[in-house]
Amino acid sequence: MTLAEAEVPEGGLDATSDAALVGRAVEGDRAAFAMLVERHYDFVFRVALRWCGDRANAEDVTQEVCVRLAKAIRNFRGESRFTTWLYALTINAARDLLRKSSRETVKAEAWGEHSKLFGDGGAGDEEARAAELWRLVQELPAKQRDAVLLVYGEGLSHGDASDVLGCAETTISWHIHEAKKRLKVLAKRAEEE
Repeated sequence: MTLAEAEVPEGGLDATSDAALVGRAVEGDRAAFAMLVERHYDFVFRVALRWCGDRANAEDVTQEVCVRLAKAIRNFRGESRFTTWLYALTINAARDLLRKSSRETVKAEAWGEHSKLFGDGGAGDEEARAAELWRLVQELPAKQRDAVLLVYGEGLSHGDASDVLGCAETTISWHIHEAKKRLKVLAKRAEEE
């Protein structure tokens, strides 16, 4: 029996596993596809927002992922969790948007306007320091940035991040280590400006 032939649980499609929904969607079941999109829409948006740092761009990426998902779902082999595969799809869409629109410098300026660099005291300053840190993360080389965003931004383990990025777990650890060193330099430089 294929995934598409699996019975719909008593609770309807809402109670169906991602794997079963994917199987049905591949076979052309529009309701199953719609359920997958509805179930994971907020997840895709959250990942896109972390990558883009901008709500409007994150919305664009989320919409693009939904469009891509309609075609790409046929390529999902089930070798990893659906959400891991969806991470990769979302990250690629975010990278494409960032490359296409050359928004890196605009985002860095926007972060700078809305946060004070490592200010003293006050609850708002903690938020400003966090915003500044994420701005600095955007300045990292792509592989280091991606590793940091997956591990610290999304809370993935090094192993799960390696699945998403298609590299060894030790490579993720190395990128994180190098990113920490580079962030210290970038933070110090920012303080001096």
